Amino acid sequence: MPASKAALKPRADLTARGFTERLLALQDDEELRKIQRYFKSGEGEYGHGDTFIGVRMGSIFALAREFAELPPRELEKMLDSDIHEVRVGALSAMAKQYPLKTTTDARRKELYDLYLRRHDRINNWDLVDLAAWHVVGPWLVDKPRAVLHKLAKSKNMWERRTAVLATFSFIRRGEFDDTLRIVTVLLKDKEDLIHKAAGWALRVVGDKDRAVLEAFLDAHAAQMPRAMLSNAIEKFTPADKAHYRAM
Repeated sequence: MPASKAALKPRADLTARGFTERLLALQDDEELRKIQRYFKSGEGEYGHGDTFIGVRMGSIFALAREFAELPPRELEKMLDSDIHEVRVGALSAMAKQYPLKTTTDARRKELYDLYLRRHDRINNWDLVDLAAWHVVGPWLVDKPRAVLHKLAKSKNMWERRTAVLATFSFIRRGEFDDTLRIVTVLLKDKEDLIHKAAGWALRVVGDKDRAVLEAFLDAHAAQMPRAMLSNAIEKFTPADKAHYRAM
């Protein structure tokens, strides 16, 4: 859902340290056990090396709203944290800060630049999903989008996920070209999390214009990974799903 645009009351403790202290007080062992089922953190898996402490996502988002006006220097300190939930808070705060009426264009540019410059710390699917379409996409709506096409070809899977999810901002405006070009690049991607994100984007294109999606599927369904195709055609009738799966 879009971040709130209501102005927030300034806080005296708008620091990375202030956020982290509040977050640590919310730690829960049972929640930690639940979280570990959703992230692949074993040796050689994408989440390896991430440190989770066990805080409910809803609690992190609520806390991030309180700290939504954190300056970029403090957000970067949070991104440097070894604790995954602190980085979740940083990306959530960025997403909430971007659309505020009190946020200047200069600050929005800082948030966009911070996201791309510290993509090394945006290293899991949930972190990408929190801000790619609330910060990166909105900034590029009226600007050249070559950076996304470059990210789509990155060796870093999270940069590739950013590339496709950022285009949701364009899809909402009825602009599909960047999404379709990026998804075409990702057809041969080997990562399931990229397949799902690309299929998700295609499904939203279809929500806006079914004919555009069908034309893309007619051209590419035979080459699409199963998860990508399944997500793209999720809202189709059983007969239409069978048609495209048969291709």
